[in-house]
Amino acid sequence: MTQRIFGITGWKNSGKTTLTEGLVSELTRRGWKVSTVKHAHHEFDIDVPGTDSFRHRAAGATEVAIVSGRRWALMHELRDEAEPTLDAVLKKLSPCDLVLVEGYKREGHRKIEARRIEAKSREPLAASDPNIVAIAADHPIENAGLPRFDLDDIPAIADFIEATVGLEPK
Repeated sequence: MTQRIFGITGWKNSGKTTLTEGLVSELTRRGWKVSTVKHAHHEFDIDVPGTDSFRHRAAGATEVAIVSGRRWALMHELRDEAEPTLDAVLKKLSPCDLVLVEGYKREGHRKIEARRIEAKSREPLAASDPNIVAIAADHPIENAGLPRFDLDDIPAIADFIEATVGLEPK
């Protein structure tokens, strides 16, 4: 099975996470199994100081798996390793209908560019990235040469993604 990937990109505060969240909700409501990959800048942590798993990592463990009857998580400390490529991360995911990738501005998968008036930058990314195939904005966009959606029109954007990646509506 070919892995279907579609990205949500844009500058800081452009609405990427809100758009991704809405798309996951809409696409799973439609019956699709959706996974996500989120690129975080700088250092981040999903674990809380003082927990057993945090203590394991702090002691030097390279990987720590946390497992319960409801979910499991695997944390991998890079230590002196380079950040993994998007392709390497995608290979670690379980099979699904669609992977939504938030961030990863420079990668070669198809993406929609999120634009908000309040974003850190209003410089269009689409002008220099041929992999951006649509724009979702909270303001008028002129002469973009690409399909344009209202940033809040999640059903229309989901329709566009389904068509773009070849998911036949259920």
